[in-house]
This record gives sequence, C-alpha cells and structure tokens, in this order.
Amino acid sequence: MALLEIACFNPDSAVIADEAGADRIELCDNADVGGTTPPSSWLVTLRDKVRIPIYVMVRPRGGDFVYSPEEFQEMKDALGNLKTFADGFVFGILNHDRTVDVARTSELVKLAAPLPCTFHRAFDETTDLFQALEDVVGCNIRTILTSGGISSAIENCDVLAQLVKQADGRVIVVPGGGVRSTNIEQLKLVTDVLVFHSSALIEAQDIANVAEIRQMKKILQ
Repeated sequence: MALLEIACFNPDSAVIADEAGADRIELCDNADVGGTTPPSSWLVTLRDKVRIPIYVMVRPRGGDFVYSPEEFQEMKDALGNLKTFADGFVFGILNHDRTVDVARTSELVKLAAPLPCTFHRAFDETTDLFQALEDVVGCNIRTILTSGGISSAIENCDVLAQLVKQADGRVIVVPGGGVRSTNIEQLKLVTDVLVFHSSALIEAQDIANVAEIRQMKKILQ
C-alpha cells in the first residue's frame, strides 16, 4: 500500500492529518510562498499530539532556492535547533545555474544524520531533472519531492514515471503538486510510486481537509 504525506502549514492541519489517517507530515509555515521553516514552538506542541512522523521544512524564505552564505547558516542553525523534535527534514538548494548545490545539500544531510532528508520541489526548477536526480542521489538524500517539472504532477505523469525508473530504488520519488483524490489513482497507475504528497487543501482553505485525506488513503489501499 502506498503512503500519504500531508503538507501542513499550521499545527491544526498536522493534528487533522494524523487523525484522518495520513502516514507522514511535512510541517512548514507560509503556504503562500510554498512553505518556509516553521517555528520550533509548533514542533514542541505537536510532539505530544501527533503519532505519525513529522518531516520539517528548512527554508529561510520564499522565492528562489539560491541562498547567500548568511541564509545557508540560518538553515544550518534551524536544522540544529529542530533536530530534537523532527523525524526528518525537507530542503533544497540550487546553484545560480539552476543545478543542484551538491556541496551544501550534502552538508545539510550530514548535519541531519541519522534522520532522513527529502530534496523538495526546488528539484522542479533545475535545468535537467534527470541529471538533478543523479546529483541528489550523490548527496545521500532519501527522497525527492517533485511534480516532474514546473506544472502539476498529473500533467507530468510520464516524466514522473521516467524519474522513478531512473531512480531504480536509489532514492524514493514522491509526486507532489496538485495531488488530490480526483487524480491520485491515475498517478498511482502511471508512476507506480510508493509515497504521495498532498496538502489536502480544498477551495483555498488553509486547514487540511479531513474528507480529502481519508478519500486519498482509501484510494491508495
């Protein structure tokens, strides 16, 4: 059975995701920019309320994924401060030429050890997704969150399937970006992946939708 990870942009969504049967939480702040590092206070609160694993986003700001030395230090500090409460981390760093910043990504992976890490949708902004996959594998990243390009996951089914084939078990490819109960079955059939990612937000809500999570889980069974 495939697993379902829910992107939660507030503690309430995380509690809902757990209660609705999700398998994992990606916790972040600021949904309007695609997610940033959440406050440590959220993690402290949720550790007593949530039973499923919580992967924490480490992203100092919205916008591009090319970070200054000061921003990279902020990312390292945040990771260190949150490591006690997290079950894994989610981040992505690119070079100015939109290739994966292997050196700094690898440094974060080492700081996070032994916790697993996900390279987030910065991956979709790289110039060559297939070379980027090889670069990410070289960083000892466990998971890649991707829509298979700039548009939504369902529009890039074929690309996602190619990425899964190329990964060949070396890294877990997780489709995300517009994944909902209306398209998750097709994504599963075409890509044959083991984990899916969704915010489960409906009609511009900011809290994860219980019924949507349960329906996706039902389809994935």
